[in-house]
Amino acid sequence: MASGIEFEEDSENKGSMWVLDQKLDQPMDEEAGRLKNMYREKKFSALLLLRLAFQSLGVVYGDLGTSPLYVFYNTFPHGIEDPEDVVGALSLIIYSLTLIPLLKYIFVVCRANDNGQGGTFALYSLLCRHAKINTIPNQHRTDEELTTYSRTTFHEHSYAAKTKRWLEGHASKKNMLLILVLVGTCMLIGDGILTPAISVLSAAGGIKVDHPGMSNDIVVLVAVIILVGLFSMQHYGTDRVGWLFAPIVLLWFLLIGGIGIFNIWKYDSSVLKAFSPVYIYRYFKRGGRDGWTSLGGIMLSITGTEALFADLGHFPVSAVQLAFTVVVFPCLLLAYSGQAAYLMKNQDHVIDAFYRSIPDTIYWPVFIVATAAAIVASQATISATFSIIKQALALGCFPRVKVVHTSKKFLGQIYIPDINWVLMVLCIAVTAGFKNQSQIGNAYGTAVVIVMLATTFMMILIMLLVWRCHWILVVIFTGLSVVVECTYFSSVIFKVDQGGWVPLVIAAAFLIIMYVWHYGTVKRYEFEMHSKVSMAWILGLGPSLGLVRVPGIGLVYTELASGVPHIFSHFITNLPAIHSVVVFVCVKYLPVYTVPEEERFLVKRIGPKSFHMFRCVARYGYKDLHKKDDDFEKKLFDNLFMFVRLESMMEGCSDSDEYSLYSQTEQSRDCLLNDNGGNTASSNMDLTISSVDSIVPVKSPLLSSGHTSNQTELDELEFMNNCRSAGVVHILGNTVVRARRDSRFYKKIAVDYIYAFLRKICRENSVIFNVPHESLLNVGQIFYV
Repeated sequence: MASGIEFEEDSENKGSMWVLDQKLDQPMDEEAGRLKNMYREKKFSALLLLRLAFQSLGVVYGDLGTSPLYVFYNTFPHGIEDPEDVVGALSLIIYSLTLIPLLKYIFVVCRANDNGQGGTFALYSLLCRHAKINTIPNQHRTDEELTTYSRTTFHEHSYAAKTKRWLEGHASKKNMLLILVLVGTCMLIGDGILTPAISVLSAAGGIKVDHPGMSNDIVVLVAVIILVGLFSMQHYGTDRVGWLFAPIVLLWFLLIGGIGIFNIWKYDSSVLKAFSPVYIYRYFKRGGRDGWTSLGGIMLSITGTEALFADLGHFPVSAVQLAFTVVVFPCLLLAYSGQAAYLMKNQDHVIDAFYRSIPDTIYWPVFIVATAAAIVASQATISATFSIIKQALALGCFPRVKVVHTSKKFLGQIYIPDINWVLMVLCIAVTAGFKNQSQIGNAYGTAVVIVMLATTFMMILIMLLVWRCHWILVVIFTGLSVVVECTYFSSVIFKVDQGGWVPLVIAAAFLIIMYVWHYGTVKRYEFEMHSKVSMAWILGLGPSLGLVRVPGIGLVYTELASGVPHIFSHFITNLPAIHSVVVFVCVKYLPVYTVPEEERFLVKRIGPKSFHMFRCVARYGYKDLHKKDDDFEKKLFDNLFMFVRLESMMEGCSDSDEYSLYSQTEQSRDCLLNDNGGNTASSNMDLTISSVDSIVPVKSPLLSSGHTSNQTELDELEFMNNCRSAGVVHILGNTVVRARRDSRFYKKIAVDYIYAFLRKICRENSVIFNVPHESLLNVGQIFYV
């Protein structure tokens, strides 16, 4: 495995701009360090910070802000028996909002962002950069020199180093971590289905309050119509209407905060005693098991917290923190306290507590704002779902689906048509199937608490490995988080049969799809790694490769970032002709949020110049889009020609000996790896000598002809341009995976049916790379796992 061999360079070679195996025009170390810390060092003026905090309300806090619509009804679905229960429930809501969103997420978890990006996969990517836990081992040391590939170093005997060794110790630990990430992701997808259902249904329920005789079916029908409209508008993106989101949500928070103050003053100001945690103890003592199971309803007051973290990439952390502490947190406390004050005097109105507590004079304006806020909240979770599926797609954990970029200004605004319609169908099925908020609320609570537990376990590793916190701090954070979240989890378990099974079924279905797809992707990569062609064999064929070299350029697509893929030998064995110029193209995603455009392509020559064989690695981050456009091929050739020019310039440099030794060592790395069975060489010196011996004797006719390097460059560039004019052919491997005959039945079902079906319905690589049909050549091969 090529990534298993590491080369130590002398200190004076670090940051050299002429190492062709690295990216072109590598920035100097000092500048690169400054670029890597660009996000952390960026300061905002007070005015700009206020503006960003205002804008973050619409994108980040819609879901959390609409919780007052349905919390008290889900906490007391069978009515209120004792007014003191309202105070106890309010006390639980106050401390839940304080411990989870405020202390845990706003001030701790949000700091664990990946250069500003939040979400489960962002945490996973951060861990992948600090430990070798990626299940697809396609990383190369040059990837670590990207300006966005920031990571910390630690002492060999530190807790961080011990954690790293523990994680890397066995493949099962890597798989368990991946499953934990996938479970969190699947539950977030469940959020994307349940949030629109409960938010819109609760908002539409306001019609019935003013017209008590109205059938519940009409409310459900109105909610379904709003949902169909919401999902149907997704392909336009949020760019055109996004400017409306922040004012709507700000108006919503001000309204619910103002109504809360009014209700406290009008009905019962004694509810403010709920700020004392004593009432939590009394609530559980009085309620017993019913009080414990009601925690599932209290849990809904902190829904949207995980979406808050997933949507973090749109705004700086300081703006998100400012918006929460100044606007969101106070307004939510006032809203819940106001509803509690109203319920102290009107216990039988718990079903529609929010709408009943609104003063009659502003009822309909508040209803309109509530519906608009519910739509904004739904939009935020749908966008977060699209975003996290895109991240899963980039890391090889989701079938290839069409991703549409809906905004020219904002990279993160995407639309996935297939997922959109699946979400819509499931959302309507949940809304029409349950018809009431209580069962949807039970389902929602189950999804939220499992995501939070997954984030907690990821944060333990982040604190040890990335932040290198003292173990006492880790224990305090873990203890508080696990106690609170496990308490909620124990309560939602009792409601699995009352709607809580829905997110479990949805998550299980998505988990099977994601894990099976990832398993197939890993097995295909391992097959390519183990069956790649030896460089010694390629070099032994001579400049013509023992074939007829026809005019044109052949782009051979492979998942390997090093080595010659098996499809190449498979192709030339069956058709003994190949193009005059061959370029092995590898498109790979790295555990970084983005790869700067100028650092995207890595170009390298394979063998002597007379072979006219190159490798081009195109690197993307999980937020980058490999867009369906014609620029990819153009940029690939631009970088290829730039490489030839720089290589020619290098031949006249004073340190050319050093360069040739380094580059030739790199060129023959694949040869050595295949000869040694993928084992690391015993020493760098031995490796260098054997590498040079295998390459140096082979001379290119272009170099031995006595032409100057300038002439050589012009000759090769002209030759390549002529080949490009003759035509470009895209050669793609179509690898079919099958389970062995002696495999167990569940493996046969997973590989032969589920994975095969997913491969059949997902997008072809040729569509993703925008390969013209007339220039496409598919090379089929079958392998058994």
